[in-house]
Order: sequence, then structure tokens, then C-alpha cells
Amino acid sequence: MVSRRGVTLMEMMIVAGIITTLFAISAPLLLQANRQFIMIRTKLALQQEARGTMYILTRSLRQAKADSIVISRADASQPFYSKITYTTEQSSTTLLSNTFTFQQEGSNLCQILGGQRRVLSTSLSYLAFTFPRSDDMSMISVAITLQKNIYEGKTKALHMASEKVHVMN
Repeated sequence: MVSRRGVTLMEMMIVAGIITTLFAISAPLLLQANRQFIMIRTKLALQQEARGTMYILTRSLRQAKADSIVISRADASQPFYSKITYTTEQSSTTLLSNTFTFQQEGSNLCQILGGQRRVLSTSLSYLAFTFPRSDDMSMISVAITLQKNIYEGKTKALHMASEKVHVMN
């Protein structure tokens, strides 16, 4: 009886061929799974950022005085309707009215209150404030589009609009 303690060259070549085939098949699948993960993660991040931003915008706009609302743009490099300025009613605790400004600055959505500038989003692609009805200045429509780069020069965008935010004052 002959004891065999090694592998033949043929057996090693077969194993190497099987491993190469498995890598050739699995590499595109792993790449696709990674891209899908990045896409889903980016989508969820954009949704969370958009919801938070819209919540702050609409909550603040409801407190505006309708006759103080001015829709414009920050400067000539920004789109029309990408800036809104308004004052709120005096509260019983502060005795001061506040002037709010929300505006697009490149890819940033900024809130300015009392000289303090706060960036609400760094993924802004589009921002528009409009009056949906020309005879009713107590309703404001807000639309935002957020966009992030994902991979290989591709981007993921999310558009969110809030029709008819009712100004309470």
C-alpha cells in the first residue's frame, strides 16, 4: 500500500481555477451590493435631512407676520425665490419681534436670526419660496431639493415640497 502525502500539479490547477472562477463571479456582485448599500444610506440621510429642514422652515414660517414677508434672492448668483425674510409677532416673554431669514448660499441652506447665521443643510441643490395664490399672502409654498454625491460621479437627489404653509399672524 502506497501512502500519498501531497497533491499533484493537476489538483492544484483545478483548485486555482475554481477559486479564480469564484472571485470572477463574486467581485461584481460585491461591488453591486456595496453600491446598493451606499445608495440606500444616502437616500435615508437625505430624507432625514429634508424632514428636519422642512420642519424648521414650516414651524418658523407659521409664526411670521403676513405683511412682513419678503421673497427675493441673496445675490445675483443665487436663484430667484431662494430667500425669505419676515418678522414674527412679539411674544409675551421677550417683548421683541424677531426677524428671520432663510436663504440659499451655494449648496448651503442658512437661517439668520438676530445676526446669528446657522447652516441647516449643506446638501441644498434648489430652494424656492412662492405664494401659491396671488390674492392670499398668508400662504407660502416651500420647495427644496437636496443632493449628495454617491459614487463614480453619480448623485442622489431628493425633492420635497410643502404646499400652502399657512401663516398664522
